[in-house]
Amino acid sequence: SPSALAVIPDEAALPTLRTLMLAGEALPPALAARWSTRVPRLLNAYGPTEATVCATISAPLAGEGSVVPIGGPVANVRTYVLDPWGEPAPVGVPGELHVGGVGVARGYLGRPELTAEKFVPDAFGGESGARLYRTGDRVRWLPSGELEFLGRSDGQVKLRGFRIETGEVEAALLAQEGVQEAVVTVRVDVAGQKRLVAYVVPREGVELSTAELKTGLRAGLPEHMVPGALLVLERLPLNVNGKVDREALPAPEPATDAEYVAPRTATEGALAAIWAEVLETGRVGVEDDFFELGGHSLLATRVISRLREELGVEVPLRALFEAPTVAELATHIDALRGDAEPDSERSASTHIPRRGGSGPAPLSFAQQRLWFIHQLDPASSAYNMPHALRLRGALDVAALRRALTELVRRHEAVRTALVEHGGEAMQVVLPAGPVPFPVLDLSGLSGEARHAEALRRVTEEGGRPFDLTRGPLLRALLVRLDGAEWVLSFTMHHVVSDGWSMGVLVREIAALYGACSHGLESPLPDLPLQYADFAAWQRDWLAGERLEEQLRYWRDRLDGAPPRLELPADYPRRQELGATETGQPFVIPAETTRALRELGQREGATLFMTLLAAWQTLLGRWAGQDDVVVGTPIANRTRAELEGLIGFFVNTLVLRADLSDDPDFRELLRRVRETTLGAFAHQDLPFERLVEELAPERSLTHNPLFQVMFALQNMEMGPLELGDVEMESLGPADAGAKFDVGVTLWESGDRILGRIDYRTDLFERSTVERMAEHFRRLLEDAVARSDRRVSELRLVGPAEELRLLAEWNPPRAPREVRLVPRLFAEQAAC
Repeated sequence: SPSALAVIPDEAALPTLRTLMLAGEALPPALAARWSTRVPRLLNAYGPTEATVCATISAPLAGEGSVVPIGGPVANVRTYVLDPWGEPAPVGVPGELHVGGVGVARGYLGRPELTAEKFVPDAFGGESGARLYRTGDRVRWLPSGELEFLGRSDGQVKLRGFRIETGEVEAALLAQEGVQEAVVTVRVDVAGQKRLVAYVVPREGVELSTAELKTGLRAGLPEHMVPGALLVLERLPLNVNGKVDREALPAPEPATDAEYVAPRTATEGALAAIWAEVLETGRVGVEDDFFELGGHSLLATRVISRLREELGVEVPLRALFEAPTVAELATHIDALRGDAEPDSERSASTHIPRRGGSGPAPLSFAQQRLWFIHQLDPASSAYNMPHALRLRGALDVAALRRALTELVRRHEAVRTALVEHGGEAMQVVLPAGPVPFPVLDLSGLSGEARHAEALRRVTEEGGRPFDLTRGPLLRALLVRLDGAEWVLSFTMHHVVSDGWSMGVLVREIAALYGACSHGLESPLPDLPLQYADFAAWQRDWLAGERLEEQLRYWRDRLDGAPPRLELPADYPRRQELGATETGQPFVIPAETTRALRELGQREGATLFMTLLAAWQTLLGRWAGQDDVVVGTPIANRTRAELEGLIGFFVNTLVLRADLSDDPDFRELLRRVRETTLGAFAHQDLPFERLVEELAPERSLTHNPLFQVMFALQNMEMGPLELGDVEMESLGPADAGAKFDVGVTLWESGDRILGRIDYRTDLFERSTVERMAEHFRRLLEDAVARSDRRVSELRLVGPAEELRLLAEWNPPRAPREVRLVPRLFAEQAAC
C-alpha cells in the first residue's frame, strides 16, 4: 500500500512508487511531497514504425529544463548518432539517428530502392547481416547519455545563405498563445523568389493576428528564421495516412508592398539585378539588406566589380557596408555619378585590354616571386596544387580526354612555360594540343590493396616537381578502381593557378565532358582575355600615383608593427623554416555559428571579420601582445572578366589588430572591421611589392611581416556532376603553407569546420590541439558575453582547469620539508 512505502528506504521504494504514480494511485500528502521532485510523472517515448514503434524512452523530472530528451535505447535496441560520412558523432554534435536491434523491420514491401536507402548495414553491432534503420531524424547525445531530438534532416532548408531548421520555427509558432498546429515550408513565388512560409491553425474560439505572431517569433528567433508569409487556416490538409499534405498547402499571396518594394529608378533596377545574380537568389527589393541575403566580403567584391563594368562607376567597398540596402547604395551611386546615365566610354575603359601580339609576356608580380623561389630549389614540389575527385558510374574515358584537351586549349595559363628572355623571366604560351592523360587500371587488385595503391599513386603524382621552363603546368591522372569507381587527379603549379582556379577547372571539365560525351561542341563561351593579358595590364596599371597611393596606405598602416608574433613554442627556432603539418581539425557547432552571424549583423561585420577578431584575440592572449599581425589570402579578382580564368591571382593581405586598452569584444570587432575594409580597398598592391617597399629585416627563421595565417573559405564549388557520373571532391592533398601557424575555416551546412596547420619544428601536436580547443571556447564565450573585455573571455574548459590546478598544486608527501630556496629553484626551472 502507499502508506507502507513511508518506511522503505528511498532507493528500494523508488520502482514501486514510480509504478503507483504512473498508474494514477493516490499517495498520502506527506509522501507525495517527499517524492514530488524525484519521481517522473511523464514518460517521453520515441520510435519509428520501421523499428517496431518504440526505440528510446526518457522519464524526465520536473524542473530539468525546457527541452525534454527522448532518452536512451530500450532493451534489445541500439542507437547511433552518425555524421554524413557514417562516422559516430561526438557528444553535442548533431547527426542522423540510426536504430538497430531485433526490432528493425526487413524493409518496405515492393520498394527495393527505398529499402536500400533507409536500411543500411550495421558496421558497429558486430552481428553478421545486421542492419540499421536511418530514421532521418537529427539528434545529438547529451552529456547525461540521453538523446536530444533536433528535428528532421529533410526539414533543413537553405535560404538566403542561412541553414534553417523548419522544425525549430514550427516549435516557436506552437509556443505562441492561441496556436493549435503549425507547419513551415519554403515556397518559390512566381518571380522565382524563395520565401519561408508558415501555416497555422488557431485554437477553438481564438483569432490569430499574423503581425502579433511575427512579433512573438522575433523575440526568440533570428530575423532570417521569421517567415516572410504567414497564413491562418481552419485546418491543415491531410493525406490518406493522416499526415500533413504539404503539396496541398495553399500558395501565399505575392509579397505585399510592406515586404517587397520594387526598384523605382534605373540605378535601383541595375543594383537589384546585380545582387540577384551574385547572390544567386530571385527577386531583390530596394529595402533588402545585402548581408542579410547571405552576402559576404568576397561577394561584395564581385558586386563592386559588376558596378564598375555595368555602370562605369568606381564604388568603394566600404560604401556597400555603410549602405547595405539597394535604396541606400543607389543613392550613394547617384551622388557619385551626379545622377548621370552610365557613360559607355568610361565603362569600356575599365576593361583589361588584350595585349598585342603573341610573343613573350611579362610575369605578374605574384609569378615573379614564385619564379625566384623556384630558382633556389628547382626540385621542390612545395608549390604544387593537387586536387583529387572520386567518380562513380559508367565513365566515358575518351570524352573525358577530349574535355581535358579543350580546357587546355581555352586556358593559355596551363600551357605556359616560364623562360629567361633578354635576362628577364617571361611567360611563353605553348601551342594547344593533347595533354598526356595516363589511365591506371587497378581493378585486378583486392579491395584494400586497390585503394591503398590508388592513394599512393595519386599522392606521388601530386608531389612530383614541375619544370617551369617546360609546359604544360597541368598534369592529370585517371585511376580505375573497378568497373564503376574511379579517381581523377589534377595537379597544377601555383605559378599558373590558385584555389579559385581549381574550382574553374572542375566546373569546366564537367560542362565539357557533358558535351563531348554526346558528340557536341563546347558549350562554354570564349574567354574575354587570358592570364598573360592580366599580367601585362597589371604592370602598366599599378604605377605612378595609383601605386604611390597604395604604398602610402600600407606604410601608414604597418608603421611600428612588431616584426614577430612571439607565440610560446615547444622548440627553439632553427635557422631555416621547417615542415608544415596538416593539420588539427575542429568543429564550431551550429549554435555558436548562428550566434556569430547574428553578432556580426548587429555590428555591421561579416562572418570573416567576426572570426578574425576572435583569432587575433586568441593569438594576443597566447603571445602576451596587444599588437597582433596576421596574413590572409584574398581572391584578388576585382574585375568581372577575371572570374572565369585559370591563373595565379590570389594576393595576401596583412591585417593588424589593436588590442591595447583591453577593449570589449564588440569594440575589437569594430576595430577589425575598419582594418579589414581598409585592406580590401587597397588589395591591388601585391604582397611581394609590399615586402620590397617596407624592407623588413629578413631572416631564415620566420616569414616577413607576419608568421600566422587566417583563411575563411566561403567560395562554394556548387554541385559536382559529370554527366551521369557522380563526382565527389576529395579536396587538396595538403595545405602547402610555410608559416608558424595557420587556421583555415570553411562553412559546412550550419556549422563551421576548421583546421590548424603548424610547423612541426616549433610545436607539438598537443599544443595545437589545445590552441584549437581554446579558439572554439573563446568563440562560444565571445558571442555569449560580447560586452566583456577580451582579457576576460574564457579559453579553457572545466577539464583543463582541473588538470592545470592539479599541475599547479601537486600532492605533497606528508612531513616533507620544502624550503623556500628549493621552491624558488623549481619554479625558475619551469
